[in-house]
Amino acid sequence: METDLISVEDGLTARQQAVLDAVLGLMVESGDQLTMTAVARRANCSKETLYKWFGDRDGLLKATVRWQAARVRAGRYDRQPLDAALLRESLADFAANWLDVISSSTSIALNRVAIAHAGSRESNLGGIVLANGRFAIGERVKPLLEAGRKAGLLAFDDSETAFRTFFGLIGRDVQIRLLLGDAASLRAADIRSDAERATDQFLALYGAGKFNGQSRQPA
Repeated sequence: METDLISVEDGLTARQQAVLDAVLGLMVESGDQLTMTAVARRANCSKETLYKWFGDRDGLLKATVRWQAARVRAGRYDRQPLDAALLRESLADFAANWLDVISSSTSIALNRVAIAHAGSRESNLGGIVLANGRFAIGERVKPLLEAGRKAGLLAFDDSETAFRTFFGLIGRDVQIRLLLGDAASLRAADIRSDAERATDQFLALYGAGKFNGQSRQPA
């Protein structure tokens, strides 16, 4: 029977969201010991429904990664005219949102499993996380950077290079420390402070003449 596989871009029903949350919960509890049977049991649905919605285990994992990555948003920017204040706010909002997501137990568990699989070639989860996580997030933020350049607020030659710089300023060593078991928790106030610091450092590097000194000096 022909089926129409769902995607995050198409929109998920509350039931489908619950299934993907069940996958994330199982990863936190048991790492890579994830089966369609376990997901069906946790989500209280049939394996046939899972196969209809997601195709196979890799399809389910891809949808789960996209669902988790969709929590990272590119600030409040919506292709509206930018000024310096809105650009800085949008960049800082993205930075804070990303730090909040990557420091969650679900993201840590998902990334640990992906790294293990990438090293053992057990599955394509590493590639799925890379394509639908980091790369997809970059594609959501680069239009904001391009709009900032068009408005004369940013100056750079290549949006991918500019995004990598911003991404590095936000993440520093936080994600690798968390993946290696650092128990340090990120409080909301610390996340916001780190996000604003990274934004100001980025604007100090890439801010153009029209930015008019809206950012603070980087720490």
